[in-house]
Amino acid sequence: MKNKVALITGAKGGLGTFVTESFLGAGVAVAGVSRSIVQSDFSHPNFHAFPADITHPDPTRAVVQAVLAKLDRIDVLIHVMGGFAAAKVHETDDDTWLRMRDLNLSSGFHVAREVIPIMRRQKYGRIIAIGSLAAVEPHASLGAYESFKTALVMLFRTIALENQDAGITSNIILPGTMDTPANRAAMPNADPAKWLPPADVAELALLLANDENGVVNGAAIPISRE
Repeated sequence: MKNKVALITGAKGGLGTFVTESFLGAGVAVAGVSRSIVQSDFSHPNFHAFPADITHPDPTRAVVQAVLAKLDRIDVLIHVMGGFAAAKVHETDDDTWLRMRDLNLSSGFHVAREVIPIMRRQKYGRIIAIGSLAAVEPHASLGAYESFKTALVMLFRTIALENQDAGITSNIILPGTMDTPANRAAMPNADPAKWLPPADVAELALLLANDENGVVNGAAIPISRE
């Protein structure tokens, strides 16, 4: 993985921090993208902060071009960014629906659309999205969240079909409930011992990004301890 460049969205969140540190530890130059990210968030010399709101097309286009201008190439895209809200379908307001769409689907579409042409010119690329195990089966009160996480699976599996001719793979990881500070705060009565350590998801993402795993393409991979 040394001398590779990875663009990681949501790079400083509850999961994103683990993913970023895993790739930095593997010798990868990381372009970390999120709305509020700053250079001081990670002390590693191979980390580069690129603040941007990728729920909109123009900022996404600009930040991908900025990464390319600074680091010359983009070998790996890890799309971690997402968001969560719970409400029954008939109680979901327009703002919640649109927020779940933008955080969990539109952001992935925008960044993939900009990165794929770069990878096609390189004749190489590894694309990994982080979805959710909730995309596999419906759950009450998660209609908006699940709808867009399910659509994300189809989007990144379609990317795999469309780009296998150019040395590009695209896979999506479907983690169960992860042991993050946000989940502990949201579910104080749950048992976090049954939850998935974010480091496990980061390790799987790193594995899929490795040159040796180019035969894995178009996979939706569940990972859970529950």
